Amino acid sequence: MRCRLRALAVLAALVVASLDLPRSAWAEDPAADAARWQDLRQMLFAGHSLTPAKGQIALEAPDRAMDAALVPVTLTLDATLPLKAVYLVVDNNPSPLVGTFRFGPAAVPVQLKTRIRVDAYTHMHAVAETADGRWFVVERYIKAAGGCSAPATKDAQLALERLGQMRLKTVAEGPAGAPSGAITAQLLISHPNYNGMQMDQVTRTYTPARFIRDVTISSGGALVLQLEADISLSEDPALTFTYHPQGPLAVTVRDSTDATFSHTFQGDGPDGR
Repeated sequence: MRCRLRALAVLAALVVASLDLPRSAWAEDPAADAARWQDLRQMLFAGHSLTPAKGQIALEAPDRAMDAALVPVTLTLDATLPLKAVYLVVDNNPSPLVGTFRFGPAAVPVQLKTRIRVDAYTHMHAVAETADGRWFVVERYIKAAGGCSAPATKDAQLALERLGQMRLKTVAEGPAGAPSGAITAQLLISHPNYNGMQMDQVTRTYTPARFIRDVTISSGGALVLQLEADISLSEDPALTFTYHPQGPLAVTVRDSTDATFSHTFQGDGPDGR
């Protein structure tokens, strides 16, 4: 009964939040969307010429997300390019730059997957930067709203007890283009990722922001991936990536309170020990 009442409370909160959304959250406005992207492009990538991608990078996300607080995103990359970093932008989110993914020498930059929050109907952009100074951009439109203010799905005390715990799962079939010997893994991080916009349905006060800022992954001391994140990652973030195994996989996570969580996974088995 308690679980059912909690589920009903969450559903009611989502309905109320949707009623408070501005009209722009539910309708596409091409002129406004184009102006928004030009502003973001100038702010985030000033001085760089972004070339429309033709296979260098692809962006996948549901056309209409079932859960705006847990939107799956897949970035597929051309591994023949000397890729340096990928930037994921959700134009109409309060903090549009979801994350910057920087590749290290142990990375196999063929595909990245994660889960994000989406606040309003919006264009999304993914930008790939190469080591030789080329920039490529791809976009898609997604219908989702209310994800940034959606209540947490876990009890706050339980979330704190599990804070910073990690699991690593090896993906049986890696993405196309991954070389022989490469490993594709999914990293799961237990963290509520409060962004300061969620309201406690009991106290009617906003939960203070506390979200993941940085994730650093290395294999045998060689950098695989560094993620610089902001408030748009989902609760309990997940990150799927491919790498050349060179030893134990070490992960360090830092959140916005400067709390740091570290774990070293000794094996590459399905349980990630």
